[in-house]
Amino acid sequence: MALLPRPDSVARPRINRQPSAVVARSLPWLTVMLGSMGPGWLLIASAPVLPPLGFLAFVAWRQLRPGLLPVWAGLPLGLFDDLFSGQPFGTAVMLWSIAAIVLDVIEARLPWRNFLTEWLVAIGLIIAYIALCLGISNIAGASAPLRIIGPQLVISVFSYPLVGRLMALVDRLRLTPFVLIP
Repeated sequence: MALLPRPDSVARPRINRQPSAVVARSLPWLTVMLGSMGPGWLLIASAPVLPPLGFLAFVAWRQLRPGLLPVWAGLPLGLFDDLFSGQPFGTAVMLWSIAAIVLDVIEARLPWRNFLTEWLVAIGLIIAYIALCLGISNIAGASAPLRIIGPQLVISVFSYPLVGRLMALVDRLRLTPFVLIP
């Protein structure tokens, strides 16, 4: 006596399934925006301790999928980050746009990279971003010493591979084909 599968449990063909275009286009933008809001949810401190997760996610997406976020994406995403970061308005807009241009130039010059190269580029961008944010805040009247960003720099540099791995997992989710069953 042979067991036959029930008609409702028959496997559906996996041919011609595609990822959702809405999910594929919007998930990188949403993860960067959630990263910009994240440090304010976790801890409120008198000195910067948590890494700028939105910027780390932005750099990770630009390195993981160079053509996914356009070069001009630094402007709206930086504007969104300025609303939540507490920096003078326009800081993230300028610095994220510069970082996108730098990553685009590096992509053109070094099309083949490895983990170490990407991490070194990210370290340079992270250190420059945090130091320039402090400098712009001091110009605006904050008068904070340079040593205050030391813990944030160390935590940001060492958490970048974790953020990059998380964005790679989100990228796999982004490219997962969905089938709507009627």
